[in-house]
Amino acid sequence: MSYSAPLTTDHPGQVASATPPAPGRSRRLGDRRLAVAFISPALLLLLAMSVFPLLWALYLSFTDYSATRGGPAEFVWFENYTAILTSPQVHLRALTTLIYVVGAVTLQTVLGFAIAYLISRRTHGRGLLTTLFLVPMMLSPVVVGLFWRFMLDAQFGVINSVLGSLGLGQVEWLTRQRTALISLILVDTWQWTPFIMLIALAGLTAVPKYLYEAASIDRASEWFKFRTITLPLVWPLLLIAVLFRAIEAFRLFDLVYILTSGGPGVSTETLSFHVYKVAFLGFNTGTASAYGILMVLVVIVLTQLYLRYLNKLKED
Repeated sequence: MSYSAPLTTDHPGQVASATPPAPGRSRRLGDRRLAVAFISPALLLLLAMSVFPLLWALYLSFTDYSATRGGPAEFVWFENYTAILTSPQVHLRALTTLIYVVGAVTLQTVLGFAIAYLISRRTHGRGLLTTLFLVPMMLSPVVVGLFWRFMLDAQFGVINSVLGSLGLGQVEWLTRQRTALISLILVDTWQWTPFIMLIALAGLTAVPKYLYEAASIDRASEWFKFRTITLPLVWPLLLIAVLFRAIEAFRLFDLVYILTSGGPGVSTETLSFHVYKVAFLGFNTGTASAYGILMVLVVIVLTQLYLRYLNKLKED
């Protein structure tokens, strides 16, 4: 004769169970295994696609490895780094990259904030204008490069046709050293100014209205409102957008590849494009790896300094 546990309790609303509850320790262990099962694929993918290539590039940067040469790689230790840091050609390409980054990001910041400020003051059509301004940012850099390559063509380009109809002279935008880098800056500005505009517009929308109302009661001028209310509240958000754009501009490759291929001469050859030439045209894999490691270190150091400045600005 077997004994069965009762299925009712003395307290109403309490549900009785025929089986004892599972121990808390085994249940937590099951949750942990489930979490590991969900995280493991993403973690393995991150290790395979990001961490391993970085460590492999770090190893190759200390060797004379070439992808097209047979035989094992030999350690040359810091020879690649010394050759890069003391090369006048590298200094010239670093200067070209710096001019491009400073010129493009400064122009985009000024134009993006000005457009966002004008749009934020409109009461009608703000959504339509914002959408229209965002169209260049939605295009692929390859499409943008091909589009502006035809637009800036010296003989058949639309830009020179417009200049000719106005009685102005023809400009060789992409084949002159003085104008090729300016053309790259203008094309990048055309595509990425909407990004700055979008961030600035979000900051302008978040400014409390009662601050302007209080300033209006005190009969403050528009310039005073802009200088003491608008700009200080939007400035931290604008600096974050500048950080994103500076990192993106520092590793510019696609526009240079399509528009100028680094020319004329090496006037538009940025560091990223130079690394491409060293790695895939010269097949000096060890040297190209050293280039990549140095560029990553520069971005990390500058980003940390910038973030410290942002934190200090936030504390103030």
